[in-house]
Amino acid sequence: MFKKKGLLTSTVLSLGLVMAACGSDEETDAGADNGEASGGDGEETYELRFATEEYEGQLQYEYAQEFADLLEEKTDGRITTSVYEFGGLGSEVDQFEMIQNGGVEFAIVSPGFTGTTVHEGQLFALQFLFSDDEDVNYEVLNESEALNEDLAAKYEEYNVKPLAFWSEGGMQWTGHTELRQPSDFEGFRMRTQESSLILRSYEQYGADPTPLSWAELYSSLQLGNIDGQENPIFFIEDANFHEVQEHMTVSDHNIYVAMTTVNTDFYNELPDDLRAAVDETVEEMRPVAQDMQIEMNEELLTAIEEDDENPTEVYTLTEDERDAFRELAIPMQDYYRDEVGEEGAAILDKLLEEIEAAEGNQ
Repeated sequence: MFKKKGLLTSTVLSLGLVMAACGSDEETDAGADNGEASGGDGEETYELRFATEEYEGQLQYEYAQEFADLLEEKTDGRITTSVYEFGGLGSEVDQFEMIQNGGVEFAIVSPGFTGTTVHEGQLFALQFLFSDDEDVNYEVLNESEALNEDLAAKYEEYNVKPLAFWSEGGMQWTGHTELRQPSDFEGFRMRTQESSLILRSYEQYGADPTPLSWAELYSSLQLGNIDGQENPIFFIEDANFHEVQEHMTVSDHNIYVAMTTVNTDFYNELPDDLRAAVDETVEEMRPVAQDMQIEMNEELLTAIEEDDENPTEVYTLTEDERDAFRELAIPMQDYYRDEVGEEGAAILDKLLEEIEAAEGNQ
């Protein structure tokens, strides 16, 4: 069972590092830029920062805390990591800038908030791209050369190294009105991330997409400034969006992909043994993230369905209904290819081949 605390007002946390007391003043000053301090036995110790886009009790934060604990254990305390919940270090866009410039060493980044910088990352916004099979998507995200090598290289051009791509679960729609067919989106004010491809995708359905940080989303839904939004089930419930939305459509039109990232310069400058410990931690966290998201999404779907104080109609699209949306969504793959150019198009084409191959392995 995961600890839930819902939406909380975050206290802005200090970015200053508390450096270890051991070592000379010169050693401390030299390491301050990347969270490094000298240990009493002559080995460097590191006090690091890990930024997330969610609150304590939500998936990214719980993942990051478990990652931090495991890394500290593997390094015998030479690496300690402070985990920051959403808002502690600014907006989603602020946090992406911080991981680029070394303001934090680790961050969980949603590609939807990076599309204006790394255009190729917008492929995760393509609806009906991934499989309906959780096992297929787990295999692809972990093993895909298109993602873990080709797309990752695009992020490294901005000093951000993706260590892992992982799913937070299927994306679902909520709305003030029911959403069962494309015509239901006509004039519908849909909150989106800051991505031209996401905007265009909802325009395909006839919606009026509006980019908005999720920190403003609850009040915008409550006031009727926005008609609906998309997110995994656990996030819809924990952020209390179901309280201010009468309808939820289980559409599984996409999966929400998060990236565990590290500042490239920091990673490359780590001693070999500590860099190996980071890599081991990344690998061991892959199944943990998958189990976390499945458990959270299943638990909190039940919580939404059984919430008599905030009744929400939950409707699951039939395959025919999903196909109507799919027919409008698939042409967005050509829009993506035109937007990102040949290299981005090659990444998408390779990924599509990898998804098909993984489905054939099941």
